[in-house]
Amino acid sequence: MKRIALVKPVLVAAMLTFGTAQAAPDARQVLAASPVDDIVAQYPAMLSQGVRDGLKNSGKVPPMVADTIAYVVAGSFSASKIEQQIVTGLQAQLSGAQLQAVQEWYATPVARKIAAAEIAASAPEIWPQIRAAAGDLSSQYKGSRKAQLFDRFDRAARATESAVDTTIAVQLGLASAMSALSSESVHYDQLRSKVESQRPALRGVVEQQVYDSYLFTYDKISVQEMELYLAFLESKAGRAFSQVVTESIQQAIMAPVESIGKNLSGLLAPGQ
Repeated sequence: MKRIALVKPVLVAAMLTFGTAQAAPDARQVLAASPVDDIVAQYPAMLSQGVRDGLKNSGKVPPMVADTIAYVVAGSFSASKIEQQIVTGLQAQLSGAQLQAVQEWYATPVARKIAAAEIAASAPEIWPQIRAAAGDLSSQYKGSRKAQLFDRFDRAARATESAVDTTIAVQLGLASAMSALSSESVHYDQLRSKVESQRPALRGVVEQQVYDSYLFTYDKISVQEMELYLAFLESKAGRAFSQVVTESIQQAIMAPVESIGKNLSGLLAPGQ
């Protein structure tokens, strides 16, 4: 009887633990907890705005044509498809423990504060504010601890790498649009090769823009909060999450670019 009496509480405790244990979250839940899905929702507008600005700055097409092309570009990208690419990658490449760790980080007050700042700063209508504030913020933070943390942030978040990929997509979309307007047909692979050859030069320009965006985005985030963020980004789970997100977005935004020229050639071809 005594032996049974001792065993029963252990069995009860085990059953209670089993009953309250939580399964690891799935990838879509993790993505929803992060700011990534909100930022991805703005990608069609971001890419469209980039092409629109490039066309208008070139002075080679009327503003109305630039707006029409930008509209076609926006329609060529699907936020839901980009998000699905990320979900598929996370599900395949992160363990249950890593997904759990990512979700737990984004449930913290510091993570929610940082996520809100990142979502706000990613909107295309904020870009002029970032450019306008760049000089003052650079002077304000020169030599500061937050400025010193940028290199760690850039490596851990793969920020410049992601921004270069997005810039390549915009440049390729722009090149496809210009080719569609031209009487000379240029094969997509040639366009892509030419744009990709500019990657090293683009990286130098983009890195400064990423730094400007970093100072603007995290202006109200304390150094202590940034340290916590970096600890997450540099963790095994954080690194895996950032890598999958960056690679998935790059694949998802490059895939539709080839169709831009084809869609525009029928709409804006010379003589039509």
